Amino acid sequence: FWHFGDWVDVVIDDRLPFLKGKYLSVRPRCKNEFWPSLLEKAYAKLRGSYQNLHLGYISEALVDLTGGVQVQFSLQSPPSDLQEILKAAVKSQCLMGCATPGKPSTGDPEPKNGLVRGHAYTVTGAEEIPYQYSQEEIIRVWNPWGHREWKGPWSDRSPEWDQIPAEYKKALCEDKDDGEFWISRRDFVKQFFSLCICNVVPSFLDFGDKCATTWAMTAYVNQWVRGLTAGGSNYSNGAFSRNPQYFIQIEEPALKNYNVVVSLMQKPVNNMPQSQKLLIGFFIFRCPEVEDLRDRLPAAFFFRHKPQVQKYDFNGQTRDVTDCFFLSPGIYVVVPVTSEEGQEAEFLLRIFLKSQDYTKDQKNRLGPVMPKDPHVLKQSQNISLENIFFGYAKQMENKDSDMNASQLQRLLNEVFLKDQTARPGGEFGFDSCRGILALMDLKSNGRLSLKEFKHLWKLLVKYKDIFRMEERTHAGFLDVSDFRNAVQRAGLAVNDQLFHLMALRYSDSSMRVSFPDFACCMIRFE
Repeated sequence: FWHFGDWVDVVIDDRLPFLKGKYLSVRPRCKNEFWPSLLEKAYAKLRGSYQNLHLGYISEALVDLTGGVQVQFSLQSPPSDLQEILKAAVKSQCLMGCATPGKPSTGDPEPKNGLVRGHAYTVTGAEEIPYQYSQEEIIRVWNPWGHREWKGPWSDRSPEWDQIPAEYKKALCEDKDDGEFWISRRDFVKQFFSLCICNVVPSFLDFGDKCATTWAMTAYVNQWVRGLTAGGSNYSNGAFSRNPQYFIQIEEPALKNYNVVVSLMQKPVNNMPQSQKLLIGFFIFRCPEVEDLRDRLPAAFFFRHKPQVQKYDFNGQTRDVTDCFFLSPGIYVVVPVTSEEGQEAEFLLRIFLKSQDYTKDQKNRLGPVMPKDPHVLKQSQNISLENIFFGYAKQMENKDSDMNASQLQRLLNEVFLKDQTARPGGEFGFDSCRGILALMDLKSNGRLSLKEFKHLWKLLVKYKDIFRMEERTHAGFLDVSDFRNAVQRAGLAVNDQLFHLMALRYSDSSMRVSFPDFACCMIRFE
C-alpha cells in the first residue's frame, strides 16, 4: 500500500473473520476466491483495525491503493465540464467513486429508485448518445454489492433505450441484475452528492487541450512546528508568514484548462481516529517578480495581498485536501496551514503542474574515463587538487600561498558544484564560505592553506555522498525528514529541539535544505 509517500509491505496470515459460517466483512463471489478478503485484512492492518475501515472515505482508499492523486467534486454544485472530465477519466483508466447522501441503515426498506442511502458506488463509464433529436449525457455506475440498481430513466429496462439507435443500445445496455446501471447526468448530480477521481497523475484534466500535455509532480515532506512553522490560517496575522512557503512558476500561456493540482495530506499518527485529525488546508498567493525563489515572503506581503486560492476543510476532518485550478502565467506561493496557530503535525504536499509536451531525442552523453588503479587514481587526485587550489589562489609561483574567502567561494561554485546533480539547490554564498574558512583556518590568519583545503575537500565529498543517499526527490534539496536522516547518517546525535533550530537556520522558506547549506551545517558540527 502507498502510505504517506512511500510504498509499504503489509504481512498477514490467511485467517479470516467468520460469524455463523459467513464472512464478517467482504464476501467473495465464489467459494474458492479469497483475495478480496485477504486484501481487506491487509488494509485493515495498515489502518489499525477493521473498525477504522467502517464509514471511511473512498478517496483515501483509492490513494492508498494506487499512490495517485485524487480530486473530489461536489455534485451539489458540479463543474460545467463534468461530463468532459468523466470521459477523459474513463479514457485514461482512472479509478472513480461516488456516494449517495444520508446515513446508511440496514433496517430501512429499499427506496423506490433502487439506490442505497449513504452508500459508496463506482463510476465505470460515461457516454454521449443521440436521443430525441439531441445528445443525452449518461453515466455508468456500479454497486459493489452486485445487486440493487437504479430504477429510474436509463436503467436496464427503462423505455429510453428503445428511443435510440439500435447499435447504441446493443453496445451499452445489458439487462442484468449485477449492480451496474446507466443514469443520466441530470439524475446523477441529483441522486449522488460527491464524485472522486483518482489516478497516478491528473490526466482526467487533459480534455480540451489542442496540444499534447504532460504533468510534472513535486513532493515535499515537512512539518508544522509550534513557534517555528505553525502559523495558522489567518493570513492577516503576522504569524501566518511562519508557515512553510513553496514557490511555483506557471509558464504556459497556451493552456486554457486546469493546469495545477495541489494535494495536502497530514501524516496519520498511530492510525489516529477521526476526532484527532487536524483541520488543514492551503492558500495560493500570486507573487511579484522574485529574483530568488528561495526567499521567504514577509508578513507584510500577506497583509497587502489576498489569496488567489483558499482551499481547506475546516468543518470536517479529512486526511487530505486536494483541488485543481487554472492559474495564469506567473509566480505563485503555496502555503499549507492548519486551522489554528501552534498546531503540530507532519504533512506531505504534492504539486502537479501541467505543461506542453515537447518531446525531444536525448543524445547519449559519455562521462570521462577514470583510471582503475587506486594508486594512480589517488596520485592524479592529489595533483588535480593542487592545480585547482593554486589556480584559484592566483599565485602559482609561491607554493606556500593561501586562499581567501572570495577565492574559496569561486572555487567551490565553479569546480565542486560543476556536477549538475548538486547544482539545482543553489550555490555557496560569500558569508557561508567565510564561515567555512574560519572553521578550517588552523593558523587563524583568515586564509586557507593547501593542507587545510585538502581536508575541507575530503569533508565536502563525504557530505555530498550522504546528501545524495538521503535526497529522495532528486530536486537538489533535502526535506525535513531527509535532513534528519542525513544528520543521523553523519553520526550526529541531536535532540528534537536542537534539530528544529538547525532546520530553521539552514533551510529555505519551504523548509528545504540545499547541499551548500547542508555542508555548512555539517562542517560547523564537525
